[in-house]
Amino acid sequence: MKWFSCLLSFILGGGVCLAAGFLTTEPQVAEQVIEVEDQEPGVSPMTVSPEVPSQITFCGEKIDLTRYNMYEGIDRELSSFMYFHSTTMLLFKRANRYFPVIEPILKANNIPDDFKYLAVIESHLDPSAKSPARAIGVWQFLESTGKEKGLTITTTVDERYHVEKSTEAACKYLKEAYAKYGDWVSVASSYNGGMGRISSEFSKQQVPSSLDLWLVEETMRYAYRMFAIKLIFENPYKYGFALKASDLYKPITCDEVTVSNDISDLVAFAKSHDITYADLKRFNPWLRDTKLLTNGKQYIILIPRKKDMYYQTPNRTVHDQRWIAR
Repeated sequence: MKWFSCLLSFILGGGVCLAAGFLTTEPQVAEQVIEVEDQEPGVSPMTVSPEVPSQITFCGEKIDLTRYNMYEGIDRELSSFMYFHSTTMLLFKRANRYFPVIEPILKANNIPDDFKYLAVIESHLDPSAKSPARAIGVWQFLESTGKEKGLTITTTVDERYHVEKSTEAACKYLKEAYAKYGDWVSVASSYNGGMGRISSEFSKQQVPSSLDLWLVEETMRYAYRMFAIKLIFENPYKYGFALKASDLYKPITCDEVTVSNDISDLVAFAKSHDITYADLKRFNPWLRDTKLLTNGKQYIILIPRKKDMYYQTPNRTVHDQRWIAR
C-alpha cells in the first residue's frame, strides 16, 4: 500500500503541545519537539520525527534495531503511521471491536499475540477488505489459499469475510510457516512473500534472518510495518495519538441463529429477525448473495441486538487501557 505523509503541527510553549486534536502536557511527546522559542515570525512550528527505539520485542524475541537498514526501515513505517492520522486513528477504533475476537483464537492455536498486528497491516481490520489482487477479508486470503486452509467459498458463501473462521485459517498458515522456519519474523515475511519465495531466497542469499534478505520492497517493509504498528498501539500517546473511551468503536452483542437449510430470500430472513438486510450483511459479510445455499453444511448467522446498535450513551468498553490518554 502506498502511504502519503501529512503534517502534524505541534503548538509549543510552556511544555504544552496539541497532538492529534487533543491538548496535552505529556513530557515524552514534548521532549521530541525541536525547541523553537526564538524562531522567526511566520515560520511554522516544527514537525517531529518519530523516536526509534534501539530494540523491539516481537513474539518474545528481542530484535536489535540499531543497524542502519533496520533503523531506517522502522523509522519509515513509524513516520507513515504517525502522519497518516485518519487511517491510524481508525485502526484503534476498529481494534476495540475485533481484537477481542482475534486474540483468543491466536492464543488457542499457540500463535504469538503479536500476530494480531499482521491483521492490522493486512486489512486495516476491515472484514470486507478486498485487494486489487482479489485477496479478501481481515487476513487477506486469495481464494486458492483460503480453500486450502479449510474456508468454504461458494457462490453464496465466502468465509474469507468471516473474522473468526478466517483467523483460524490464518493460524493454520502461521503454524506451517513456523514449522518450516522456526522464526516468527520469517513467518511474518512469508505471509506477504510466500513460503516458496522466502525459502528460495534464504537458499540463494545464505543469511540467517529474513530481515537480512534482499526482497521486493513490499516484503522487505512488511515486518517493519508490524513492528511500527505494535510500537504505536502499545504507546499511542508517545506517537501523537490521544483517544478517549468514547472514541473507540463499541462491541455490538449479537444473537446466533443456526441454519442448516437453504434460505431463498435473505431480505425476508432479515425482516423476520427485525433487522435490515444491510445490517444482516454488515454483521455477516460472508453471505455473498441474496440467498444462502448451505450444501449440507451448518452456518451461524449473527443477529445484532437493537439496544447495542446505537451510540446513545458514550462507549465505555476499552480493550486495552494503554490506548486511552490519561
